[in-house]
Amino acid sequence: MKKLYTCLALFVCLGFGGCKHDNWLDRDSKTLITDDQLWNDPKLLTSLMANYYNRLPTLHGVFNSGGMTELDDAMWSGHRDQNGRNDFQFGDDYGRYWDYGLIRDINLSLENIETLGLQLTETTKKQYIAEMRFVRALVYFEMVKRMGGVPIVTKQMIYDFSGDPTPLQLPRAKEHEVYDFIYQEMEAIKEDLGNNATSKTRANKYTVLAVQSRAMLYAASLAKYNGLMAEPVVTAGNEVGIPAAMASDYYRKSLAASKELMSGPFTLFKENPDKGVNFYEMLNKKTGSEVIFAKDFAVGLKVHRFAHENIVKSLTEDNEATSGISPSLSLVESFDYLDGRKGTLQDRDANGNYIAYAHIDDIFKNKDARLYGTVIYPGSSFRNTAVSIQAGVATWQNGAYQLVTAPELGKQLGDELGTANAGGLWTGFDGPKDDAQDVSNTGFYIRKFVSDAPAASARGTSAANWWPWFRLGEIYLNAAEASFELGQVGEATQYINTLRERAGFPANSISTLTMEIIRNERRVELAFEDHRFFDLKRWRLAHIIWNGAENDPNAVVRGLYGYRVVRLGHADHGKFIYARVKPSRFRRARFFRLANYYSAIEQKVLDNNPKIVRNPLH
Repeated sequence: MKKLYTCLALFVCLGFGGCKHDNWLDRDSKTLITDDQLWNDPKLLTSLMANYYNRLPTLHGVFNSGGMTELDDAMWSGHRDQNGRNDFQFGDDYGRYWDYGLIRDINLSLENIETLGLQLTETTKKQYIAEMRFVRALVYFEMVKRMGGVPIVTKQMIYDFSGDPTPLQLPRAKEHEVYDFIYQEMEAIKEDLGNNATSKTRANKYTVLAVQSRAMLYAASLAKYNGLMAEPVVTAGNEVGIPAAMASDYYRKSLAASKELMSGPFTLFKENPDKGVNFYEMLNKKTGSEVIFAKDFAVGLKVHRFAHENIVKSLTEDNEATSGISPSLSLVESFDYLDGRKGTLQDRDANGNYIAYAHIDDIFKNKDARLYGTVIYPGSSFRNTAVSIQAGVATWQNGAYQLVTAPELGKQLGDELGTANAGGLWTGFDGPKDDAQDVSNTGFYIRKFVSDAPAASARGTSAANWWPWFRLGEIYLNAAEASFELGQVGEATQYINTLRERAGFPANSISTLTMEIIRNERRVELAFEDHRFFDLKRWRLAHIIWNGAENDPNAVVRGLYGYRVVRLGHADHGKFIYARVKPSRFRRARFFRLANYYSAIEQKVLDNNPKIVRNPLH
């Protein structure tokens, strides 16, 4: 035993004697990243930027199915536990966004990369700094849209433990100062992003221009239309409220950015000669040159479940949760006919009688092709499979049609309505069905953004189509609106007609342009892309459109149900008629109050900083 202990002691001594003690004790951690490593390694910095890009704020964008049914032209028809989306009022805190967490992280990163990134090339360092400032500007843009002017913080704020918090208590900037800050930040970084020139998921010169195009248009219209209100929404210090005199300059800046962007490498997507399919593929495919900046997804790495939540009921590859979004009849009717008629569907004649159509989709014929790319309606298809949308049958009784639906979806008509009437589809597998869940309640499904890839609607795989933050179609609309407001009507008309021509309209289909036409073009072109809510706010129309009136087709979501006529011996037999309905699950007209133009600031923010001014009407 004594020999064994002696050997062990010698072995330990040899082990320590053979080591370089300093190197052993100073080894780098295998689980920690040092400042020196992080701020000098482009791969680690790119990883950090991926975190920041992933945290870009949005109200109800990036495939937020439920949010879209609150703010866009649709209702919720998925699981009943979310039916509050059809029965809510805009609360004082609706859309509240006052989050300086990401701002703080970026400010800290900006200071660290400046002081610690000594091994980076000057070009590389500028690029990352510019990307951080780009993300920070977008955070401020999201805050000013919802809250008005906010404190502009561009450096770390560190408490000195003196017992005096006042150095940390910054006042709100004026609303226009935040928009000015965004514009100036974009100007400052525009030429520092050359390494990302071809990227669609990282900031570059063109994404900078896209931000300027949109942000300046927002500032301009806020300045103009708030000033036109009988009682403008303002604070005494202009934390809310942009002077009307500033509108023209903002319109000019927006137009200039749009023009520079349109002269770049981007083009409107025109890869498919079928214009309806083309509009759908424009966002579903990751090809073409329309998308300027997107949030990307990849199967097996990062996916979303928009297809799972919204695919047509009969086409789901999962066993639950379909059909969350039911687009409204009002949206469908906002798509004009290609011959220039307004888009109101012709379901009744001048005497109030039903109009019978030979085919269930005939009522939608000759419509703006963007309708097909946005909405799945009766008689259309998805993934090369015809959908089965039919509410029921119409039988003739006592001098009028009786509309009868089947007790279950997909049922064929037997002798329930008489042997003579038997045969044919009674109610489609895809409804619509009133007061039901996981099936359309309006007669329409959403097509836009619903991936047609195999297994995209299955939770095990999910979808990987991307979310466009900015695309050229919006830039055309921004340019049209800005030039129209500046009195350059001919130029504005050209932009609108270019978009309409892609949608199937003849050349120069609009000869007399109005703001109402521009607004409707934004509604149909950008449906479900997280624009509608903010457009109505900046035009100061939200309280007029969502007026709380139960008989207003824009405040209340309505649907259109198609019925197969069963009337033996009559010319209408086998044809289809349509009935306008108010779905039972949509319980309350949307009511947007003047107070909702700016969200209430949370009480704890006011308590912590007495320099913060409350928003109007809160």
